[in-house]
Amino acid sequence: MTAADGPAEGERLQKVLARTGFGSRRKCEDLIDDGRVSVNGVTAILGQRVDTDHDRVEVDGIPVGVRQGLVYYLLNKPRGVVTTASDPHGRPTVIDLLPLEPRVFPVGRLDADTEGLLLLTNDGDLTHRLTHPSFGIEKEYLAQVEGTPSPGALRKLREGVELDDGMTAPAKASLVPPHTVRLTIHEGRNRQVRRMCGAVGHPVVRLVRTRIGPIAERQLAPGEWRPLTLAEVRALESAVSTAAK
Repeated sequence: MTAADGPAEGERLQKVLARTGFGSRRKCEDLIDDGRVSVNGVTAILGQRVDTDHDRVEVDGIPVGVRQGLVYYLLNKPRGVVTTASDPHGRPTVIDLLPLEPRVFPVGRLDADTEGLLLLTNDGDLTHRLTHPSFGIEKEYLAQVEGTPSPGALRKLREGVELDDGMTAPAKASLVPPHTVRLTIHEGRNRQVRRMCGAVGHPVVRLVRTRIGPIAERQLAPGEWRPLTLAEVRALESAVSTAAK
């Protein structure tokens, strides 16, 4: 066995890349030939085999989920459904809305009263990068609030407001007249949007998450889900890698 072969039981790298959405095997061979692919931090060579359960594969410096059986779901979470695998109080959970197998886990949380987009996957590495504060993935919300926020209130949301766990990071905030705020944040504090709006005098009446990084979807009804496309998975992986730089 040569160094290029890698583990005898592994798959050829170009086959793995083709399966995960990088085009035909020929196109994937070109990616490898051009030095754009690495395995465990070392530039890959054509014909190399990889262990998809353990090897770290990157294309253009962006990690790629190559393990067999990875799934990625986008759910429009309804109000009253909790973001857990099970609930001791017997409330419906997001897991109840999805196929039983393979088992997936929510990426981050939406509280029971918040609606909108939620990712669920069995890709632990991508989940870590999407939820870790250092990666700073944007999440966009529409918050229907009491009253009509003034320009000053919107400016406070943009610049940061003082909460009981510290000042929030700068955000994007705009008014959708008359009573809705479009707010984009990249932190993940507990009930952050509700607390931010309350802090500027406009408690939230209804809250809907409309975007996670590059992923937005207006066709899913509450309670409906769909698999992410390969292009959307690549876009998420690219977004977390860019945000980390």
